[in-house]
Amino acid sequence: MNRGIRCCLFLVVAMLLLFLMNLLSGSVDIPFSEVFRILVGKMSSKASWRFIVLEARLPQALTAMLCGASLAVSGLLLQTAFRNPLAGPGIFGISSGASLGVAVVMLALGGSVSAGMFTFTGMMAVLLAAFAGAMLVTLVLFFFSVHVRNNVMLLIIGIMVGYLSNSAITLLNFFATEEGVRSYLVWGMGHFGGVPMSHMPVFASVSLVGIALSVVLVKPLNALLLGEQYAESMGVNTHRMRHVLLVVTGLLTAIATAFCGPVAFVGLAVPHIARLLVTTDNHRQLLPATLLCGSVVALFCNWVCSLPGEHGLLPLNAVTPLVGAPVIIYVLLTKH
Repeated sequence: MNRGIRCCLFLVVAMLLLFLMNLLSGSVDIPFSEVFRILVGKMSSKASWRFIVLEARLPQALTAMLCGASLAVSGLLLQTAFRNPLAGPGIFGISSGASLGVAVVMLALGGSVSAGMFTFTGMMAVLLAAFAGAMLVTLVLFFFSVHVRNNVMLLIIGIMVGYLSNSAITLLNFFATEEGVRSYLVWGMGHFGGVPMSHMPVFASVSLVGIALSVVLVKPLNALLLGEQYAESMGVNTHRMRHVLLVVTGLLTAIATAFCGPVAFVGLAVPHIARLLVTTDNHRQLLPATLLCGSVVALFCNWVCSLPGEHGLLPLNAVTPLVGAPVIIYVLLTKH
């Protein structure tokens, strides 16, 4: 059994254990036996426990798994396509685009958005705005990728788009009401508790479609590792491939950010953690390891956020840098 398979098996076990820990942790202590009874469809001794497990903890754990995997694979796709260890959804401004969309709705439009005969308010307006903002930035990058063939230049354009988005967000915050600023600040902290079971089919379907598309791209991704000229000689249209990667990355980042907020460092750091574990750049092993590692890291961070218990939840983006920043520093030091 090679190292990649062993690492993936280890990550699967870690993911299952952390998933269980997420179901057991929280402000209310629920015995393992009761959680098991609820999950298998049996009646619990307390109706409130059943509600907490099925309507709060279970969707939150599922969301963490899918969001972590989506952001992690997005980072891997971008790092491979642009041959840059610091490429990621946040660096390319896709997350900033989603944040700008939410800022427009929360700070400028009073929490509602109208489209023809339909008016969306509250959570639905936020979701639509975040998704639209992320996809808009993706389209901008797509447009520039048609005219700019240099990967470094496109990366710089992505960073500049992110700066422009953040500048617009700062101006909206300056002119917004105190209540609007507070609501936007809470959303910007990130959380995995924003996907109720009623919305889980949509969130899971879009996430799984994006992940499936990334798996299909394993062969051309391996070709890109050896350089664009080699990839072209193997029949890979590198220019078109870059477009496909941007679309897949935009889709995964958009759905994750729309439902969970701008989750920091997962897309940037997790691919490096996976590389350290499998010690190979072969995407046949690296991509599954990255997906599993993203779920493990997200579940771990979500579990840490719930540790204060009755004192409330820690902000997600206060925890993810504690995991991601040391990894990036280590990678930078070892690269040089």
